[in-house]
Amino acid sequence: MKSKYWLVLILCLGLNGILQAQTFKVDKNEVIFKSSQGDMRIQMCNDKMFRVTKSPNTFFPENEEWMVVKYDFDRVDYQVKAVTNGNEITTSSLKILVLSNPWRISVKNTDDTLIYKETATCITGQPMNECVMQPDEHFFGFGERMDFLDQRGQKVHLNVELGRGSKPAVGGKDILRANYCPVPYFMSNKGYAIFFHTADPTDWDMGWSKRDAYTYSATGGDLDYYFILGPSFESMLRNYQTLTGVCPLMPRSAYGLHIGSYSGGTWKYEECTTDQYPIDLVHRLRKEGVPFDLLWLDSTWRLFNKKFGNGGCCFEFRDTFKNPQAMIDSIYANHVDMFGLHIRSIMDNGNHNTLFDDAVKAGVVYPKADCEGIINFFDPKATDWWWKNGVMRIASMGVKFVKTDCGGSLRFPEGTTFEKGFSADQLHNLFPIAYAKAPYEKFQDYNNQRGLNHTREGYAGIQRYPFIWAGDWGTEWQWFEPVIRGGLNIGLSGVGYWAHCMGGFEQYSPYDTDLYIRWCQFGMFSPVSILFGMDHPRYHEPWTYGPEALATFIKYDSIRYTLIPYLYSNAYRMYKTSRPLMTPLLYDYPDDELTYRISDQYMFGTAMMICPVTTKGALSRPVYFPGGKWVDFWTGERIEGRQHKSFLTPPDLMPIFIKEGAIIPKQPAMQYMGEKKVDEILLTIFPSGTSSYDLYEDDGKSLDYMKEVYSITSIKSMLKDGVWRLTIEKPRGKFVPDKHSYRIEAFWDSKPLHVFQNGKLLKEIPLGDLGQQEGWSYDEEMGKVWIKTNLTNRDIVQLQIE
Repeated sequence: MKSKYWLVLILCLGLNGILQAQTFKVDKNEVIFKSSQGDMRIQMCNDKMFRVTKSPNTFFPENEEWMVVKYDFDRVDYQVKAVTNGNEITTSSLKILVLSNPWRISVKNTDDTLIYKETATCITGQPMNECVMQPDEHFFGFGERMDFLDQRGQKVHLNVELGRGSKPAVGGKDILRANYCPVPYFMSNKGYAIFFHTADPTDWDMGWSKRDAYTYSATGGDLDYYFILGPSFESMLRNYQTLTGVCPLMPRSAYGLHIGSYSGGTWKYEECTTDQYPIDLVHRLRKEGVPFDLLWLDSTWRLFNKKFGNGGCCFEFRDTFKNPQAMIDSIYANHVDMFGLHIRSIMDNGNHNTLFDDAVKAGVVYPKADCEGIINFFDPKATDWWWKNGVMRIASMGVKFVKTDCGGSLRFPEGTTFEKGFSADQLHNLFPIAYAKAPYEKFQDYNNQRGLNHTREGYAGIQRYPFIWAGDWGTEWQWFEPVIRGGLNIGLSGVGYWAHCMGGFEQYSPYDTDLYIRWCQFGMFSPVSILFGMDHPRYHEPWTYGPEALATFIKYDSIRYTLIPYLYSNAYRMYKTSRPLMTPLLYDYPDDELTYRISDQYMFGTAMMICPVTTKGALSRPVYFPGGKWVDFWTGERIEGRQHKSFLTPPDLMPIFIKEGAIIPKQPAMQYMGEKKVDEILLTIFPSGTSSYDLYEDDGKSLDYMKEVYSITSIKSMLKDGVWRLTIEKPRGKFVPDKHSYRIEAFWDSKPLHVFQNGKLLKEIPLGDLGQQEGWSYDEEMGKVWIKTNLTNRDIVQLQIE
């Protein structure tokens, strides 16, 4: 838009048929429309995204900093012109028709296909838009919801809470409506997304009341929203994260297993806790060969004071912890990379400090009774005080992160305001972001490494402070698949780092080993893997379920550790492209409506389809294969897409399938990150057509990757006319990775005639004798060709199979 500012007066017919005067002005990326019934502002962000704000007067809301972190955009090339029934804004990708009295918009693509159309709106009281719902339109997102993937035909209420329906016997939360992490954002299969830019509670009638319309409304505030044109889910998520922030990389060790512990005594058993229990737990985990890297102690490490009981936090260890510093030192001595503690946002006095009293005197806590003692994390001075006087008591001992529990269960009284004028309802939904941000950034600065925070509640923008976990769901089969669904929905809402308590959290029924095994199998293929439960006295420790359960746990845990190069590379891809680590099948197959209803299968990274067994005692399960070809991870069986097929599922087997074209880098199995030098990378490949993979490497801890200090190794596979060529380039970038060679396992239907390396014939070696010797072997039973090359990442490696 070349004109800096101009004003146009036009006449058009209103809804009542009377000619009405309208004006609009244009300044840089902003167009403001005026009429007798209020104003509307459209702000162009890029050629596919714009912001709409409707106001009953001439005032528009100030830009907040908690949900949206980017408001300034480069100049967008667009045009505005008067048309017969209103005004039209066009970019290279879309056309926006603006109608007035009341203000409504509709959006078409460059082919003149209608994408989005508002039919009614309200800008006072409870702001609302009603929109046309197309006959075959479906909606995905809305945050961490356990009820459905596709919300067409449903009513959705979004507010940070435990749900408003009846509670189950185990867990005490309304799992189908719980909103630990609601996100007022959805994506349509019609190629657009809506982000309702409000912190007020919102309601979404997605065809519940009308079969041809949907509405979104808020309990107060402004009608302020972003429209994002796709067409792909990934491009929509990228633009959404352009607004609300990307998912940063975690410390590399955080992609390993996290262990949580009650130190021997959960609630009502607090006196059973000891500082020896965590040490013994670490020793036992190492003795049994359970790979893990992170450990945190949950709530019962803390002294529970009389004022707030277990809800307050005085940052003092219980008296049963005789020597906390020695405990922490011992834990680190056993190759735990990061040690953390569970906290609450309420300050309390301890036996040896007056933290609550001091916080009140300092004016850093809310004074109202309903939230007495809560640190005002919106205020940087209060956050600084909290860090210096509270958290530093444990950070100075070696604690590297905290678990910020209960960020949304406390209500702010009406009249509570922030200096920028947020209402009590808005503060309630934004508080989890401020609560997670404070320790994430403080520990990041103090430890001089990437931040990490373990939190339960969230809202739009929480992805900036990973990670979030699914909360305290009961250890019952009926909650297993809904938890998987919650992970898929939250990923579609821009929150890529998500975890859950493997095996469930609260357990009042008899122990179910089958459920434990199946849930842990799924947990090892989740974005973040944590083992934790309050089932005193066992606490989900795998050996307490018997030797077979322990062996299965170690099997899948070890697989996760071998997949770290694949997982880490996909994490970097998420940082750059916004593709979640865990996606429902509909993400890659939006034209296949069968995938809209599948929530017990998902893609882990770009190449692996994971199929958890969610039925008690199941010895087999059906699997749906979208288009293309697939291969069984365990047996090597080739499967054609677009079909259902049943597979045997003995207790130690969860079906896993590899997508055609896959290139999956792996490392040797290890007990913790860095236990062994990775001197060989294994590439698992399913050759098909032309495909590629970028192996990402960096130092695993620092923020230098944001300055492009990393390396990328491009791996390219091409199968044509029965000849397969694999090229592994030298790493490129500012980071120099350790030297390593390569081993390849490729799914190949028949024994090769010849295998060439950089133009020279490689010799065939008997299967099992490959070892460190350069050459190739063929596994007839699995249909795999194995290739060992002594060339390293200091060389270009070119392999050819005929």
